[in-house]
Amino acid sequence: MYDFDKLTNRFHTNSLKWDVKENELPMWVADMDFETAPEIIEDLHTRVDHGIFGYNVDDETYFKAIRDWWYDEHHFDMDREWMMFCIGVVPAISSIVRRVTQVGENVVILSPVYNIFYNSILNNGRHVLSSNLIYDGKEYHIDYEDLEKKLSHPETTLLIFCNPHNPIGKIWNRETLEKIGKLCKKHHVIVLSDEIHCDIVKPGKEYIPLASVNEINLNISITCVAPTKCFNLAGLQSSCIIVANEALRHKVNRGINTDEVAEGNTFSQVAGISAFTKGKQWLKELNIYIQKNKDYACQYIQKELPLLYVVPSEATYLLWIDCSKYTDNTDELCEFIRKTTGLYITSGEEYGENGRTFVRVNVACPMSRLQDGMQRLKNGLYMYESRS
Repeated sequence: MYDFDKLTNRFHTNSLKWDVKENELPMWVADMDFETAPEIIEDLHTRVDHGIFGYNVDDETYFKAIRDWWYDEHHFDMDREWMMFCIGVVPAISSIVRRVTQVGENVVILSPVYNIFYNSILNNGRHVLSSNLIYDGKEYHIDYEDLEKKLSHPETTLLIFCNPHNPIGKIWNRETLEKIGKLCKKHHVIVLSDEIHCDIVKPGKEYIPLASVNEINLNISITCVAPTKCFNLAGLQSSCIIVANEALRHKVNRGINTDEVAEGNTFSQVAGISAFTKGKQWLKELNIYIQKNKDYACQYIQKELPLLYVVPSEATYLLWIDCSKYTDNTDELCEFIRKTTGLYITSGEEYGENGRTFVRVNVACPMSRLQDGMQRLKNGLYMYESRS
């Protein structure tokens, strides 16, 4: 049994998440407050003990670990030649946008979606074309008519897809993935699938890699995976890009090498190998713990804050909460809650205009910390409603 109740002090560790005041509780960025698997830590100690940290080359064991994991866990049999190392999924996405699209072209996203997608598109001089997900008051669906309209635009060349979807926590089913691939092939659009959250899933559920569905998807897609989100290793900068199409792979490979993001640090591949060869039991117990946290938060909100609605999710450690009965401006709400209670959560507008009545809350923390966060949320909303 692993100890996920341990309260590790992250102040004064150059943590992005915990770069806050002493009385504040950050539950915003997708970074867990759990120490990574002890097996990974042990292997990192072994590498540190070697004492020399010079230039590195790709470790084939890293790619084998990923291949074996995706075959065993996700039934996706990939060839070694399809795989490329990159220092992170975000650098990979930005590099791919630059390499497979042209300045001024359209990149489609399904909003609300991970906010960095917007940065990767706009900062590179491309246009964001959002096909907004349909929210029916309970859950989200793809508007296929609108999506096809956006994909068919002559200036559209890329769809950035999130699987499972951040922030709504949706696992896309096989039928959806088939439809996405069929539409993109029809309109000559490449799919870039960010699958970094894939192993944080509700016990008993399983995500499906977009590229594994059929030959169409395999040949028109670029997939980004990593051990960093699921094993809390983001600071070690490790990811893998998977591209079966040879011509497309050549473009991607040239891009990441030109951008100098294809070489890892001394510890990145060591940690990745350890995660995918020794971390299965730790991850299994982690998912059970996260689901207990989700269940607790949902029950608390339903009982104590019935005007809120938590969108059901089967993946990620994030809650996507509908606050429309309190406000149509969660920027203001989040600022108020942070100022009055110290709870730091994220306004949904960061993920698209259609997220402006939502907030995103990270529940990947010890239960005692989550209980503190829920109490602060309750206090903050009570004071927000009580304003004169």
